Amino acid sequence: ERNSAKKMLSASGLSFRSFQFPRNQKLRHHNLLRTTSIKGDSRQLMGNFVSRRSGESTKSSMASSAVKNVERLPQGPWQTQDPFLFCVYHNDAYPAGEESMGPPKDALRGRSMGSDFSGKDGWSMYHGETIPGFPRHPHRGFETITVVRKGLIDHSDSMGCAGRFGGGDTQWMTAGKGISHCEMFPLLKRDGPNKLELFQIWLNLPKQGKMVPPHFKMLWSEDVPTQTFTDAKGGTTFVTVVAGPLMSTPAIAPPPDSWAAREDARVAVWTLKLSPGATWTLPKCEGADAEAINRSLFFFSGSNVTIGGSKVSQRMCVSLNAAADVEMINGPEESELLMLQGRPIKEPVAQHGPFVMNTQTEIQDAFTDYKITEGFGKWPWPNDDQVHGRVTGRFAKYADGTKEERSVQV
Repeated sequence: ERNSAKKMLSASGLSFRSFQFPRNQKLRHHNLLRTTSIKGDSRQLMGNFVSRRSGESTKSSMASSAVKNVERLPQGPWQTQDPFLFCVYHNDAYPAGEESMGPPKDALRGRSMGSDFSGKDGWSMYHGETIPGFPRHPHRGFETITVVRKGLIDHSDSMGCAGRFGGGDTQWMTAGKGISHCEMFPLLKRDGPNKLELFQIWLNLPKQGKMVPPHFKMLWSEDVPTQTFTDAKGGTTFVTVVAGPLMSTPAIAPPPDSWAAREDARVAVWTLKLSPGATWTLPKCEGADAEAINRSLFFFSGSNVTIGGSKVSQRMCVSLNAAADVEMINGPEESELLMLQGRPIKEPVAQHGPFVMNTQTEIQDAFTDYKITEGFGKWPWPNDDQVHGRVTGRFAKYADGTKEERSVQV
């Protein structure tokens, strides 16, 4: 970890000696921070300081008025349009867990422990050494939207908040002025496989919101709105409305300081599931300025879908004109897509590892603040890779001490 941190610090113009971790603290780095390409600029998110203008457009290569561009999805983080920073899709087939809630020790052989992104045997340990996941690491200046489709995640943070969520739940965390947290993947099933499937989406904050107090909110699966549409031939399209209204169906309100909390931001996060051969029309974004809204579809599961007259195969990203209705005709297999939509913030983006600000000076300030605040607040948990017990159900404990509890659902 110290070598990785040294890269981060030297790249931003800070010397490793000038930045010392608080006692017993390790600066953990997130899986999302790997090589990717955003708006055509290839960069190492972890290793280099990045400065770019948010809101840069991707040149259209499609003739359709509805479809602007089609690009193949990379193996790593997915390129997104402003106001989003990027999205990562995890699909890990973990084995049965041991008493430690980690995989069998024999299955760890040949892995780079502490930084295992190998996908060996269909799963990775990431930065976990006993339990898969991401031990304590900081964030500042943006939000994470973690949509867990299968499996469970244990969350603990520097505000004293905690949670266990999954099976369709979404955690929406505003990092704001700074928070440290861990995201661990306990393998609770001892008699069978532990499947984990999730999206983590990074949503930027505007300059005025980058130093708001940190906040997290749970969107429990049983509360998240859904709609099912049936076409003339009986084909179905099932839509999960994580954020942003769909026709007459409102979404759960986002955190109060989110860019998504602004009605004119038009932020929407939906997942779509189309049965074989189903036809559905994705409704246009309402409003006179809808063409100013960025909208993308990420096709991550299935065979092929025709979108706005363009036939696309799996693992493609389709950028759309948000002001146009878009007909979707599914191929012979069930297909699933993620839709991200929002008004671009159009501010400079300075990104260095887990910090996303507007200038390099603000990035340097983030490192300084991280140091003097002992990691954006003294860590209140006994372990950097804190988990919440084998028999604990889904729950959320908030900074004010209130607690929500839900039944186990994986």
